[in-house]
Amino acid sequence: MEVQHTIANPVTVSGRGLFTGEPVTMTLRPAEANHGVVFQRKDLNGAAVPALIQYVVKRARRTALRCGDAIVETCEHCLSALSATGIDNLIIELDAAELPALDGSSKPYVELLAKAGIKALDAPRARLVVTEPVVVRQDGAMVAAVPDDGPGMQIVYDLDFGQGGTIDRQMRAYNLTGTGAADDEYTEQIAPARTFVLESEAEALRSSGVGTHLTEQDVLVFGPDGPLGGNALRFADEPVRHKIVDLIGDLYLIGAPVQGRIIAHRSGHALNHALARRLVKQQQNRRRAGLSQQPAAIDIRQLMRMLPHRYPMLLVDRVLEVDSDRRAVGVKNVTINEPFFQGHYPGTPIMPGVLVVEAMAQLSGVLIGQKLEHTGKLAVLLSLDRVKLRKPVTPGDCLMLEAEAVRIRRRVAHMRCRAYTGEDLAAEAEVKFMLVDDDQGVEGVS
Repeated sequence: MEVQHTIANPVTVSGRGLFTGEPVTMTLRPAEANHGVVFQRKDLNGAAVPALIQYVVKRARRTALRCGDAIVETCEHCLSALSATGIDNLIIELDAAELPALDGSSKPYVELLAKAGIKALDAPRARLVVTEPVVVRQDGAMVAAVPDDGPGMQIVYDLDFGQGGTIDRQMRAYNLTGTGAADDEYTEQIAPARTFVLESEAEALRSSGVGTHLTEQDVLVFGPDGPLGGNALRFADEPVRHKIVDLIGDLYLIGAPVQGRIIAHRSGHALNHALARRLVKQQQNRRRAGLSQQPAAIDIRQLMRMLPHRYPMLLVDRVLEVDSDRRAVGVKNVTINEPFFQGHYPGTPIMPGVLVVEAMAQLSGVLIGQKLEHTGKLAVLLSLDRVKLRKPVTPGDCLMLEAEAVRIRRRVAHMRCRAYTGEDLAAEAEVKFMLVDDDQGVEGVS
């Protein structure tokens, strides 16, 4: 069994952000199994930002994450090192928005992790296995994932700026296993490759006020005759090696190591993120299809003992999976006999969006009730955030509900919920509950 890993000891490093130039101190701390990698902004009262693809926000030339008001900038080099060393669970504390650039490569992060030590955890590690080809293209660039029998992720990158480009065409392959301490090839041949920019791009960035603190010794700036300012290349093909660093870091946001072959042509962060989203969706669709064939983990009779809701407000038919108090998957089968279709709308029946959210909230209540300390508690809806209704739910749909615990305390619970019809995301929301004793006669419980 392949197991999860964290670090053995906390480690700290300081530096300046690559784009902002702001000083920042970063501390890596061990985390328990199934915690995942989570950034914590100490300057924002410990606001948490999970290192997952759904939190990526659009930025030029870098990877940035956002959860609520907390932002984490330029995290790809650190994430690449975590991927190469097989780290699954980690707390990364920051006192500013942007990670330290250090020398512009992932090598200092690999060395930091080696100093911290790698610790195996007693929990199985899952991989995302590519089962069918996925291709993403845009403006002549392409990145694809195809199935492969190898145990890790095989990468082939083709860097091509076109005929007469400042940098000659470069190609390189690398096989990433990511099962423990970084292998020698990553440590010595991939990690040291630094971020780079063309001279014209550097001038445009500086004129817009970005990277004004940098010199040609801090970052590789390519002119017609090679790096400017006497900054010597570490490898003749350093740019393509750094593109592999970025690609590995971006795909780490999937939340599980990838088993498959990745082929990239001129791909950048935006295309890498698009591939990560497609792979996550492929895995989720496959998983939901498998779950739908399984017997119920909690049937309707058990649900009626766990939830206070009754007709016509009981909106979960069965629960397919419960993972402790972390995650639950349930089903609502939508039929034309639902009472709300009489008036919403007679000619075009659509399930009200508030009831889709209510169904997700009810599944959350089942998940919250898995903790012994919450036995006999009612989950009263406290707030809704980031609610998005993406697709109408109509008669005949099987509404697949997912609830994931963000944080559950004795009196308050914070859940992240999604609802799907087939392969399509129908709705999503973050829901907070207040947990009260069920003998208080509270109405409007979700």
